[in-house]
Amino acid sequence: MFDWLRSHFKGRPGWANALMLFAGYMTFVYIPWDFFIKPVAVDEEVWFGILFHGTAAKILEIPHWFVYAAGFYGLRYMKSWMWPWAAVYAGQVAVGMLIWPLLYVEGFFGLLFGVISFIPFAGFSWLLWESRSVFQDPRPSTRERYGEWAVVTGASAGIGKEFARALAADGMSVVLTARRGDRLRELADELEKNHQVSIRVVEADLTDPAAAEAIATAVSDLEVGVLVANAGFGYAGRIDKQETARLTDMVQVNCAAVVALTSRFVPAMVERGRGGVIITGSAAAYQPMPLHAVYAASKVFDQYFGEALAVELRDQGVDVMVIEPGRTETEFQDAAGEQSGGGQLPHEVVETAFDALGRAPSVISGWFNWLRGHVARRLFPRSFAAYLAREYMARQVPPELR
Repeated sequence: MFDWLRSHFKGRPGWANALMLFAGYMTFVYIPWDFFIKPVAVDEEVWFGILFHGTAAKILEIPHWFVYAAGFYGLRYMKSWMWPWAAVYAGQVAVGMLIWPLLYVEGFFGLLFGVISFIPFAGFSWLLWESRSVFQDPRPSTRERYGEWAVVTGASAGIGKEFARALAADGMSVVLTARRGDRLRELADELEKNHQVSIRVVEADLTDPAAAEAIATAVSDLEVGVLVANAGFGYAGRIDKQETARLTDMVQVNCAAVVALTSRFVPAMVERGRGGVIITGSAAAYQPMPLHAVYAASKVFDQYFGEALAVELRDQGVDVMVIEPGRTETEFQDAAGEQSGGGQLPHEVVETAFDALGRAPSVISGWFNWLRGHVARRLFPRSFAAYLAREYMARQVPPELR
């Protein structure tokens, strides 16, 4: 329990942790109770020191909830946009605490109560205003944190290609590996020209159980500081209409190869006391997914594997995280037999991954994907969520595969 608390409270000043807890209480406990349970007739809400009653109070609780939810999220991840807006809001509360008793409490005690209430909120406003640097990302570059070389699997297209570009832009030399060597060499030329980093190309097909070992052997002379286990593919359809060999290949690439690569590269990271592992999972891991059953199950494996390693290796200096994109504008849908089109851009997924590395064991990319995954998981029985997922997948899969 203590280790869990320490992992969630590290990296912030004590006052920021106190504010985060307060914002969390307001977001998840007090305002929901105030909005859904407290009778309208007795409801009260204060904005800028002005007291609202009844229906007006209920309506004004909605923006209050969004403010505190944003504050909790911003403090949880120390987002740069917290400055100056957190200080401005705290200042508004401080002024409101001074005005409210002057308007509604008569005499000297009203003034005294206002001053006493004003002081702590004004103090928090001052702390937030003076803490601009706290909300700026102080982390060094990926190369400074983890070392010179990174290995990216599935680097020939889509998210893997954007991972390679982002790493090279951050000064890391990159090993590009995938099946399509011509695409890898084209990307290698681009990265060497644009970023003046070293690039090595290793052609490998991870459906072959020996491929992970071959990749590790091909780069055994390098100090690999970052592993991006991104290679993977989907295969949509009803299981009696799918090819057994392709299903088992998918499990090999999405699961077994991830384990083999991690097992080969992590020991040297532990020995050096630093390293990073990013596993590309999927938002599909958050519910059973008929018509994509094996793929979704393989991504549950990736999620649990990565989240467990994040705790297992935390004290060894190795950061592990699982990035879980939803629908993304890549070749994935065509290869999986789904209808193509729509979704996040690959570089947005990569930005989310690097922002979370070292901060969270797993992150769903995109607010809508996060909402969809967590609503289905928390509000409905798993069996019902599976039916919802089937309705969604039935619109994505051609009739002959349903």
